[in-house]
Amino acid sequence: MRITPVLVADAGSTDGTPNIVRSFRDRLTVDLIPGGMPAVGRNSGAARATTRYVLFLDADIELAEPWLIRRCLEKMQQQQLHLATTNILCRGSFADKILYWGSDFFQYLSCIYKPFATGMFMLFDRERFHELGGFHEEAQFAEDYLLSQKVARRKFAIVRGGVFTTNRRFQKMGHLRVFLLFFRTALNTHNERFYLRDHKYWGAYKG
Repeated sequence: MRITPVLVADAGSTDGTPNIVRSFRDRLTVDLIPGGMPAVGRNSGAARATTRYVLFLDADIELAEPWLIRRCLEKMQQQQLHLATTNILCRGSFADKILYWGSDFFQYLSCIYKPFATGMFMLFDRERFHELGGFHEEAQFAEDYLLSQKVARRKFAIVRGGVFTTNRRFQKMGHLRVFLLFFRTALNTHNERFYLRDHKYWGAYKG
């Protein structure tokens, strides 16, 4: 039986993540690796991966359907894609859901111009991931957005289904601040320096 390795990048979490991860070692091939800023942890995991595809997931997401990953893999193989993602769902308030619906809508529109995927769910062809240089480790914000835009439109797909995320971002930063930051991100699509500045995004999330 083929075992899929699971690599968990931990950036000094204080919620017991390391012990939880180790508790699965009798059932899964799972290892802890040093984390840091998201780009650093993701690149470290990808550097150790040996499979044809590598799936990046955030720690707080939950698959809406058990067959989502299989569906994505089949689409990747059938269409020779470099990147596949899915819809982002939220069980929070109506305002939370509206903002994520807006994000999903923008994601579909991006297929016309430049792909847009979030690090909550990014299934990459591993070889192409490395050819693109991986996640920008100097980015202070939206390193996932930066990388997904490098993918050719015809090599990108949004697979039906979705993953659930929490509303912790909105609770920490507020709906208006998150909306304005994402709006500015869209306006600065071609301005890489924008992403290298500290927008207090991760500080607000951890605080």
